[in-house]
Amino acid sequence: QLQLVASGGGLVQAGGSLRLSCAASGFTLEGFPVAWYRQAPGKEIEGVSCISSGGRSADYVDSVKGRFTISRDKAKNTVVYLQMNNLGPEDTAVYYCAADRRRTCGFGDWGLLGAPGTPGSSRSEYEYWGQGTQVTVSS
Repeated sequence: QLQLVASGGGLVQAGGSLRLSCAASGFTLEGFPVAWYRQAPGKEIEGVSCISSGGRSADYVDSVKGRFTISRDKAKNTVVYLQMNNLGPEDTAVYYCAADRRRTCGFGDWGLLGAPGTPGSSRSEYEYWGQGTQVTVSS
């Protein structure tokens, strides 16, 4: 079965760190830009970070810049990581990953972090979605 599996979430105190993994099952991530999203209770889903298919470029939402780092396992080409440092209660959410070869890493049109309503932003159309992993940060 072709799918993305998100893992690594958990409960951590404010100021702590977690590393999330987005693993491809049944295929490789070669050629796929990959993005992480999160959805806090009662809020809309938010694009957090993305990485280009080659791993040379990445983008982050302003609220996580300097704290989160996205990376690819180039050796295996089946895993993308999200290292999250200095976590705060505002980071509490279910985190999802997605991959789509028809999109780019970025906030613009057809970018994985594109704002809802912009061309290519319909996330229901993405090729692959992970099932989500819960991150809870206690104050």
